[in-house]
Amino acid sequence: MSTPDEAATELERLAKLIAYHDELYYAHDDPEISDAKYDALRRRNQEIEARYPALVRADSPSQRVGAPLVGGFRRMAHALPMLSLANAFDDDDVAEFRARIVRFLDLDDDAELAMVAEPKIDGLSASLRYRRGRLVLGLTRGDGREGEDITENLRTLGDVPEVLEGKPPAILEVRGEVFMTKTDFAALNTQRDAAGEPLYKNPRNSAAGSLRQIDPAVTASRRLSFAAYAWGEVSAPLGDTLWQARERLRGYGFRLGDAERCADLAAMLDYYTRVVGSRAGLDHDIDGVVYKVDRLDWQERLGAVSRSPRWAIAHKFPAERATTRLEEIIIQVGRTGALTPVANLAPVTVGGVVVSRASLHNEDLIAEKDIRIGDTVVIQRAGDVIPQVVEVVLDKRPDDAAPFVMRQTCPVCESSAVREPGEAVRRCTGGLICPAQAVERLRHFVSRDAFDIEGLGEKQIAAFWAEEWVRQPADLFRLGERAEDLAAREGWGETSVRNLLAAIEGRRRIGLDRFVYALGIRQVGQANARLLAQAYGSLDALRQVMTEAKDEESEAYRGLVAIDGIGPKVAADIVDFFAEPHNREAVKALAEVVMVEDFVVAASESPVAGRTVVFTGKLETMSRAEAKARAQALGAKVAGSVSGKTDYLVAGAEAGSKLKKAREQGIAVLSEAEWRELTG
Repeated sequence: MSTPDEAATELERLAKLIAYHDELYYAHDDPEISDAKYDALRRRNQEIEARYPALVRADSPSQRVGAPLVGGFRRMAHALPMLSLANAFDDDDVAEFRARIVRFLDLDDDAELAMVAEPKIDGLSASLRYRRGRLVLGLTRGDGREGEDITENLRTLGDVPEVLEGKPPAILEVRGEVFMTKTDFAALNTQRDAAGEPLYKNPRNSAAGSLRQIDPAVTASRRLSFAAYAWGEVSAPLGDTLWQARERLRGYGFRLGDAERCADLAAMLDYYTRVVGSRAGLDHDIDGVVYKVDRLDWQERLGAVSRSPRWAIAHKFPAERATTRLEEIIIQVGRTGALTPVANLAPVTVGGVVVSRASLHNEDLIAEKDIRIGDTVVIQRAGDVIPQVVEVVLDKRPDDAAPFVMRQTCPVCESSAVREPGEAVRRCTGGLICPAQAVERLRHFVSRDAFDIEGLGEKQIAAFWAEEWVRQPADLFRLGERAEDLAAREGWGETSVRNLLAAIEGRRRIGLDRFVYALGIRQVGQANARLLAQAYGSLDALRQVMTEAKDEESEAYRGLVAIDGIGPKVAADIVDFFAEPHNREAVKALAEVVMVEDFVVAASESPVAGRTVVFTGKLETMSRAEAKARAQALGAKVAGSVSGKTDYLVAGAEAGSKLKKAREQGIAVLSEAEWRELTG
């Protein structure tokens, strides 16, 4: 992505696509795309978020695990979240993974950083809870926080011990992968074919469908396997290292997959190469190699970010590619006016799925790859229907293929489309008169992680806009006045109108962070919306401060840019939003029809919960990244500069101007040792 606005639009699209495929995969066991194609989607999301961390959305794939649960089984909370894994797609990604750990732990160059590497089995995750050595509960991963109780089904698996051997801890939660071998998969499909039943698509799909049968007898007939790979809650340590803990689990009677302890990067990549070479000869599917830090004390220090631990990563196998003809380039308009070129392709099958479109992102990318209408292009599938264009097959280019010229006007409202200096995106200047922008902004407003109003999709929003029933967000909450008009529309009726109005009424109370995100401010994704809500607490305070922050010499502006994660560019977009009269009026009108709840920091026993902390100087026992992560985990706000709102300045060696300013303002200054003592 070349601009924050373009990146925000792409992240919104990716969040929806990945959520759709997550539901198919986790909840319905019926994936439409291959794992490689799904991984390509996640990788693109990861790359954009790495470049624009301020745009990380609450519904981002990086912020969640699995998918919402479906009915049929009792839901139960995991004692500890069942996290997923971040992905690496090449050797450089793996090298950077190790480098991040070295930086986070502030290790010396000669310090050994051993990893345990193991093939990543392509199945579905489950947890087994044992009390005094006896199985008492089995759950699916679910959404990572809650799973489905499938205890009786898991009991039917031969690899799942009913009673553990040896002397296990009083409480032991073992996590692993449920899968079906290729041999058993072939036998199952032979049986289904003979019975005239639909065939399963692959062993993973077959295992998931078998495990989630209401009748455990059906599960028992399917020959499923279970391989342990980790643990959750445990009442006593399993060892000092992952390698020791694996042997302990094996001694309790669990099956574990093959693994190897790798002392350095070269050993990790060598193991990956060997696994790739042996992949075809395995009797079960794998989709990559997992690397995990061996030392458990380092795992604890590293902790997790959102959906994945910092101490582990999955090195995935490469995505599939295909070749097709680019027939047309069309222009789409996003909610902030960004014009995005999209390639219409001659339909082609990639990994068993037909695709016909590819995002071209911006005119610079088209020029860089010299993509022309009529070209034969190599595509790498990155989602449900939208792949990436990898390259052009130049020797198949038609003689009359001309270089692409980006249009200078909006395709929707015909307003001028301007490209500002330093930006790659061209933007419609039509603003509020451009229907595309207005509709897209409203769609964003009702999206799942904003106001989450069910029943208001693109079709409905566009129709209400065309009828002039909805021109700004507050109008949505007045649709009840048009109940009769709604019921008279084609495809509507009393029931559908009643359901829609009930969904709208159910969203008249909303948290401040979701409210801010719903406004659609450039560069303010869910993460930054939460930072703003945490910093200012109430909508009234936020509006007041943003008005004062127009003056860059003001305390309000200095406080805004001091928020860790909010830099000058993001601050400028926030201030500009609240400076625009129409936006102020829209926010005021909305606040009159909904209740915006103040942001309240969750109660915590931590002495720094809700406090603002600034770190300066070189820390000796931890890296700056580890210190910030620890503070945020304890409920503190981490700022980048000292202000009147700073509660603590933690000063390491060679502290400079921040330390001087803190002392001048009478702010509590802590040494690194004092900070560690305070936070336990």
